[in-house]
Amino acid sequence: MLNDLDLSRIKHVYVKPSRTDLRKGIDGLSAIVRADLKLDPTDGSLFLFCGTRADRIKGLLYEGDGYLLLYKRCSDGRFHWPHNSDEAKALTQEQFDNLMHGFELDPGIRPFKPTMY
Repeated sequence: MLNDLDLSRIKHVYVKPSRTDLRKGIDGLSAIVRADLKLDPTDGSLFLFCGTRADRIKGLLYEGDGYLLLYKRCSDGRFHWPHNSDEAKALTQEQFDNLMHGFELDPGIRPFKPTMY
């Protein structure tokens, strides 16, 4: 489970602010890390990307012998994703846990509201 992922062996966790085309695979996401975030996708960091609807995210992690591509889709609600910065946001373990459980990253944490059908 992504929300139970132990980050102790991961160098950093970065959130790519704004929306990303989640049709991209490993090569496309690693190109975004290099070009947009100006970071090295093979440095042992976890990079998180959010789609347009904000109900799904992808994660990219290089494990030394290859890439791990993670995908999570909310069954209810949406992720509280940062929109207003062009720079990668580094997360702490606590912020990562908050994000995976539907809380905002910034102070004044509020839970997500499930979408009503």
